[in-house]
Amino acid sequence: MPADPRAVLTRPAPPPDATVAYGDHPDQLADLRRPAGAGPAGRLVVVVHGGFWRPEYDRTHTGPLAAALAALGHPVAQLEYRRTGWPYTLTDVLAGVAALPALAAAGLAGRVTADPPVLVGHSAGGQLALYAAAHAPGSVGGVLALAPVADLAEAYRLDLDGGAVAALLGGGPADVPDRYAAADPRSLVPKGTRTVILHGVEDRQVPIAISRRYAAAAAAAGADTALVELPECEHFGLIDPESTAWPHVTDALRSLVA
Repeated sequence: MPADPRAVLTRPAPPPDATVAYGDHPDQLADLRRPAGAGPAGRLVVVVHGGFWRPEYDRTHTGPLAAALAALGHPVAQLEYRRTGWPYTLTDVLAGVAALPALAAAGLAGRVTADPPVLVGHSAGGQLALYAAAHAPGSVGGVLALAPVADLAEAYRLDLDGGAVAALLGGGPADVPDRYAAADPRSLVPKGTRTVILHGVEDRQVPIAISRRYAAAAAAAGADTALVELPECEHFGLIDPESTAWPHVTDALRSLVA
């Protein structure tokens, strides 16, 4: 484990093999990474970055994670989206998830199957991955949610990252209840999509209680959801290939891709 867990956010990564656009806005694009080796085509893995939906955080901080997944033989797309709040942040993710399988199949010729992609979302990206699975279940083959903000109403109450949820949705649950109903994963459990949640017990950015509340709601809804609690893990180890949490990430992803 690095001395500073946040070091992964600025760690250099190999450049992507291609960048594709799924819309006209400058942020509607994705970086593609070709899987290592000459193996058969595989299911696309779409990485949805976190950063509490803030403009200062973009897909580049998931470069080490994405490069490591490609080195393991996964075709990978790092999805970018507008970090401008309702509704564009959410609609961009839906549009990207819908368009990326075809774009990746063309950009990584012969290495991507026609299967719906598996989404890997970290933190706020975990909320967006769960949102996409709930709103477009046929377009998502599985979700690996890493320390997701999976309960927006509770995250608002806890004031995570100094008002991040209010900035995303334009207010609290009493102000814009329709937006919470449309965006909050806890009220939109994707029953038909296999979901695995990994969350560190030592997480201070997104408390593990958030995932526990979501997992309870998923169980009550009969959803195919598993929560794995990692006792000595904080928030950033889940996206760091050099962390002790990394084998849990790769094992969970392998189970979803298979």
